[in-house]
Amino acid sequence: MGISGLRSRPTRVLLSALGIAIGIAAMIAVVGITTSSRAKLDNELASLGTNLLSVQPGMSLTGQDTTLPAGSTGKVRLIPGVTSAGAVATLPDVKVYRSRLIDPDKSGGIDVQVADLHLLGLLDGTLRQGTWLNRATANYPTVALGSIAADRLGIVTPGSRVWLGSTEFTVVGILDALPLAPELDTSAFIGEAIALERFGWDGKPTTIFERSADEEVEAVRDLLPRTVNPEHPENVSVSRPSDALAAKNAADVAFTGLLVGLGFVALLVGGIGVANTMVISVLERRKEIGLSRALGATRGHIRTQFLVEALLLSTLGGLVGTALGFAVIATFAVTNGWPVSVPPTLFVGGIGVTMLIGAVAGLYPAVRASKTPPTAALNG
Repeated sequence: MGISGLRSRPTRVLLSALGIAIGIAAMIAVVGITTSSRAKLDNELASLGTNLLSVQPGMSLTGQDTTLPAGSTGKVRLIPGVTSAGAVATLPDVKVYRSRLIDPDKSGGIDVQVADLHLLGLLDGTLRQGTWLNRATANYPTVALGSIAADRLGIVTPGSRVWLGSTEFTVVGILDALPLAPELDTSAFIGEAIALERFGWDGKPTTIFERSADEEVEAVRDLLPRTVNPEHPENVSVSRPSDALAAKNAADVAFTGLLVGLGFVALLVGGIGVANTMVISVLERRKEIGLSRALGATRGHIRTQFLVEALLLSTLGGLVGTALGFAVIATFAVTNGWPVSVPPTLFVGGIGVTMLIGAVAGLYPAVRASKTPPTAALNG
């Protein structure tokens, strides 16, 4: 009888179920997209590793900028547990231009970095085109460009020429994006020898990167400030680049909570629609209720019948919304190259929530229907 009651009003049932479906689809899609994004992050961290630490100069006790001593990279390599280390040094007075005719004030925000030859391997970087600096090319005016730097300069193939200050350099390679060091994507990398010869580099690194065994990370982290600057270890800042990715994910999770809340509001509106549909149904079917009571149906039978209708209506919306939410998750994940990672409990919980809302929404109409006197219903 509950199914029959819904089939007699298909349009109204469809619209009411659609409200429930939109709400549950929104909630499932938001949570599913977040879990898929987290799965991608976990895979990325697993491949890149969480054992990379970066060392940078901090602020002195008087609030002044400090520098790392020359030769710091070699000292870091001597720390027990460190497997490899490399560094970059920013040349703030050197700008990069596509042509010597470019306005000096329009450098495109590209930094020139003196790069250690081990840097690319340390950061698990890959090349879009060409090669990385080596012992030969690092002695000559050659440059490797970060992904964003190459795009800004309009460089698509190695062999192109760019100007670093007043010196022409040949591009030997173009890097892909560096997930663990995105700040270097806007950089042009040159060798240490050419930096000393052409730009008078003082040998002081700006950032040192090091990798160690996973179980040695915390021990190495404690030793780095005292090793790099024994006189003033408080002027050395140590961080783990993978923590930035994890922090970004935490921010995404917080934002997800807001979106889930909005989805719940939509689901609540759908529940109100179910309640409204059931109340109108009770008013329209007074004669049916009176006839059922006259034929021997008890108040419990009438109450159960209308409660079942509300449950079926909300469950229908939940099933449709769950399917729609999964479709949204799969489409979004595939489009962005993420793994589709959705916990099965999400679907079970989603349908359970819709059934609970249907029961709450249908309770009052069911009780109202059961209290309708048979004679009054038939007279009406």
